[in-house]
Amino acid sequence: MTNVLILGANGGLARNTTRVLLEREDVALTLFLRAAKRLRNPDPGSVTLIEGDVLDTDALRTAMQGQDVVYANLSGDMAPQAESIISAMHDTGLKRLIFISSMGIYGEVPGEKYRSILDPYRDSAALIEASDLDYTVLRPGWFTREPEGRYTITQKGEPFQGHDISLDSLSGLIAKIATTPGLYVRNSIGVSDR
Repeated sequence: MTNVLILGANGGLARNTTRVLLEREDVALTLFLRAAKRLRNPDPGSVTLIEGDVLDTDALRTAMQGQDVVYANLSGDMAPQAESIISAMHDTGLKRLIFISSMGIYGEVPGEKYRSILDPYRDSAALIEASDLDYTVLRPGWFTREPEGRYTITQKGEPFQGHDISLDSLSGLIAKIATTPGLYVRNSIGVSDR
């Protein structure tokens, strides 16, 4: 059984990934979000809801007890959130982190010039990459509602391929990474349908 803690569990991608992970019998979920009343527990028998703020490192430490994987799906001022996650993971001895960022944080999308809108994603990814965690930073394209299909993965330093990614494809990849030890460890990967 893989115990997965989802931070920012009320986001659209996180909710979709929760659905995908619940289709697996080898995963137990803990959903962490600021206002738990905004999210209906999708399976009270196997899903735990925790109300808390990612900036509250003590609350994160508590939520991380007994977990195998942390999947962070955050927004806003992400660098302090990343620092809090790294600190709590160090304190609890937890190593595996899947962190959602954005395409374009390295200027890797041909023909695109992204400005300050990506700073929170860029800054938080830099902190994660400088840590000693077993991280995977995912840099997806824009989300679509297309059915799950093939996708392209690019490594940091390679030009981003394509532009969009279906939510189902990305959620399937997150589930695969969460349940496959060593997959894309200490990698920052771009993901798009192509």
